[in-house]
Amino acid sequence: MVTGGRNSGRRKQKEVFLEENSKFKFGGRIDHKLKRLDSTKTLLIKSEQLLRIEEHDFAMRPGFGGAAIPVGIDVQVESIDSISEVNMDFTMTLYLRHYWKDERLAFPSQNNQSRTFDSRLVKKIWVPDVFFVHSKRSFIHDTTMENIMLRVYPDGNILFSVRVTVTALCSMDFSSFPLDTQNCSLELESYAYNENDLMLYWKNGNDSLRTDEIVLSQFFIEQFHASSGLAFYSSTGWYNRLFITFILRRHIFFFMLQTYFPTMLMVVLSWVSFWIDRRAVPARVSLGITTVLTMSTIITGVSSSMPQVSYVKAVDIYLWTSFLFVFLSVIEYAAVNYCTTLEETRKMKRGKIPSTFNATQAMAFDGCFHDNEMELTPFPRMTPTLTSDPLATPSQVSDTRPIEGTRLRRQRSVRENVDLLVSNSYLIDSYSRLAFPLSYLLFNTIYWSLYS
Repeated sequence: MVTGGRNSGRRKQKEVFLEENSKFKFGGRIDHKLKRLDSTKTLLIKSEQLLRIEEHDFAMRPGFGGAAIPVGIDVQVESIDSISEVNMDFTMTLYLRHYWKDERLAFPSQNNQSRTFDSRLVKKIWVPDVFFVHSKRSFIHDTTMENIMLRVYPDGNILFSVRVTVTALCSMDFSSFPLDTQNCSLELESYAYNENDLMLYWKNGNDSLRTDEIVLSQFFIEQFHASSGLAFYSSTGWYNRLFITFILRRHIFFFMLQTYFPTMLMVVLSWVSFWIDRRAVPARVSLGITTVLTMSTIITGVSSSMPQVSYVKAVDIYLWTSFLFVFLSVIEYAAVNYCTTLEETRKMKRGKIPSTFNATQAMAFDGCFHDNEMELTPFPRMTPTLTSDPLATPSQVSDTRPIEGTRLRRQRSVRENVDLLVSNSYLIDSYSRLAFPLSYLLFNTIYWSLYS
């Protein structure tokens, strides 16, 4: 009984299975429903037959032999990936869309709906051969599939969109670097078809160029605009060319922190030697050499990150002028040291330095160091005397001489101003404390007024 029940159950299941298969085979309601839901198997074949791709030679442009075919362009800039001053180029990712009409692809449609395809159908029809002028590298994104879209309308109008990244040349002028503004452009042009065969134009005028919110690390985008023109080649003729122009203004704050502020500090640091005693040779020499080497490092670092141009940049003017101030501070001490040695040598030969005089007292007499235990008697008061020589001192005009032990002065005649500095070498430091800061302040005022 149990065996018979099992056999009868299997027989019923088999009958149900055969009944369902017969419905699919001979066209029941379920068969029509599935046909409506799943028609992808014959969709590609129907599309190619509908567009009559095999009936035409799509190696030829639409309307061959007639007027030039108009191809509209619009661009949406997704990002500016990088801008290189060393290579003088920029990298941009954008959506490039082409619009044209090919009546060979027109098809009948009751609801006037377009058909959208991917890159597989693009290879079988004619598309404009637009390329990027002055491009170094470019590629179409292919993750996960090639980023290509083709949309065909019943009247033959076509939209062809592609997502591409291009690295193009940008002729930069660094004469005002880093206070510069760069003007870069991406140029589009047909490679094979001149203006007699293909006419490129912006689809919606100035509105054909759209940009997402783009933020760059070193630049601020001041302007994005589209323009058009013609390009002439001697062997092939005139071609329509479209321009995507953008103006970049460099952010100065990065260079202020990395270049200008350290340079200013090194120049100010070199002035510290003017307040160090002139006989402290190791201190003043080491300070001067340290500032010179630091300035050399800053100049080398800036030059290594810049292209090797044959003209002077704004940053070069600032760095080398600052280097000159640092170098002159070292030369200033060399002059002070030489004049001090020459002055003491003259005094020793003339016997103006007493036997009890030592180096510690010398620092007191030149105004750089004073010992509290030393007693310096004041100069005797002298009556003012008119003289034609403005460099003549009261000691030269009057016969009154200071008593011995008050301040060392050698009797000298009226000579040039250089001789005055040689005889009083400490005056060089005194003048430098005022001359160097004022000169550097004047230089900065002129520099920033010209380039900012």
